[in-house]
Amino acid sequence: MRLVLQEFLSLDGVSQGPGSPDEDTSDDFVRGGWFVPHLDEAFDRMATTWLSGADAFLFGRRTYENFARDWPRMTDHPNARILNGSPKYVASRSLTRAEWEPATILSGDVPAQVSELKRRPGRELQIHGSARLGRSLLAAGLIDELRLAIAPVVVGGGRRLFPDGGAPAGLRLLHSETTPSGIAVHVYEPTGRPDYGTYGADA
Repeated sequence: MRLVLQEFLSLDGVSQGPGSPDEDTSDDFVRGGWFVPHLDEAFDRMATTWLSGADAFLFGRRTYENFARDWPRMTDHPNARILNGSPKYVASRSLTRAEWEPATILSGDVPAQVSELKRRPGRELQIHGSARLGRSLLAAGLIDELRLAIAPVVVGGGRRLFPDGGAPAGLRLLHSETTPSGIAVHVYEPTGRPDYGTYGADA
């Protein structure tokens, strides 16, 4: 399976709490729900197309618990069947039980276990949210594709997908489009470490 990281971001790179004010209030974050005003039909169709390519999902603990709280009750949502019925893997050192089934907890050497999952047959193993998990797997060279949906808003605080001090990464743009409400969607393929140069240097 290919490992795909899908993230909602603000213009200042925040990935925390895009879906509602109470989605993730850790570290005293009070600005959740910033992505929702920019949702439109075009993005909903895109997200549904992405989900339809998933054979399994990979979450960090916090994102898993948020999804497990909400999605079993959203049976009328067109994406509920895929999310509720597909295999789910949870990277966590603290969870001993995952009740949103079918689910398997990954602990210990998570990159090694994810590498093993990628060797299994299938289409996509998708990470939704779970920014810290996504960063670590990108640094480990395991991410095959990044899908970044960037809302036209500056949140001004909160956890970022790529904070200062993170591992550098080169990317190649595969696709880009903008929805009518202004969500800029960029799809990238990791290319290893980034290249560097000097502007104006002689060839």
